[in-house]
Amino acid sequence: MTAFVVVNPRSGNGSTGRRWRALEKSLSAIYPYMTVAFTRRRGDAAELVAAALREGHHEIVAVGGDGTINEVVNGFFDVNGAVSPDAVLAFVSSGTGGDFRKAFRMTENGPAAAERLRHASVRPIDVGRVSFLSKDGTARIRYFANIGSFGLSGKIVDAVNRSTFAKLFGGSFAFAFHSALGLMTYRGRSVRLIVDDAFDAIVPISTVAVANGTTFGGGMMVAPGAKPDDGVFDVVIIGNAPRRQMLADMKLIYTGEHLGNPNVYVIRGHKVVAAPVAETHGRSVLIEADGEGIGRLPATFEILPHALNVLC
Repeated sequence: MTAFVVVNPRSGNGSTGRRWRALEKSLSAIYPYMTVAFTRRRGDAAELVAAALREGHHEIVAVGGDGTINEVVNGFFDVNGAVSPDAVLAFVSSGTGGDFRKAFRMTENGPAAAERLRHASVRPIDVGRVSFLSKDGTARIRYFANIGSFGLSGKIVDAVNRSTFAKLFGGSFAFAFHSALGLMTYRGRSVRLIVDDAFDAIVPISTVAVANGTTFGGGMMVAPGAKPDDGVFDVVIIGNAPRRQMLADMKLIYTGEHLGNPNVYVIRGHKVVAAPVAETHGRSVLIEADGEGIGRLPATFEILPHALNVLC
């Protein structure tokens, strides 16, 4: 068998690079004719994958964290849709968060995750596409396989991605640390939110998660009912609340118990449109996709049913 393998050696605080020889041994036993490419900068993985698919590679293996997997997914698509609709994504989770793998109830990391591919099967999953504005106001499109969100979560991801200290202790700690900091300073935003024909209102929000998977933020089970192949998003709306209450409730999101809070509600839909309103007073509402800060509202999220074949 053959595969094009994209490796982010800096993922997992550099642990992927340090244990690459063990990972390579496991992968080469499955893909004896594999081609390996290492990323050097942000955006490399998407460019490498797009080029590999256009050259005729059929199976792509992403080795890294959730950010690496997100970049690889973006290499499978362009503005016109799938680059190679029959291609397959395999992944070896080797980062600090591991949220994408939790959608498939996978616990393996590193070499064990590579070994798991030997007995895995192909499963078509949905993909989210979000149209938004970059921070400088340029219109952009991004794809995501797990969760896109905005509001406080966007601010937290922005802080985590710029952090060096917190990430030394792992992705879960970094998100928890910056979540606590963010809650202390975040001011709620009002947005106009439209979900299909079922919901259209101006709502004060803390975070809105447009979920294809269950978990984000290094283990926060924000959308426990979401399924990656059911053709719809679980849109989890977490309303604005007093800071003290949000701090007290934050631990509930790790178990999914936050859905019992009257300040939280879920709407299922295929298309989500979100835009800031006058009450935001010009303050940006930041967006993240699969743990990567990408830009700001206004944005439109659309689901692409069964658009990506995943070996899992």
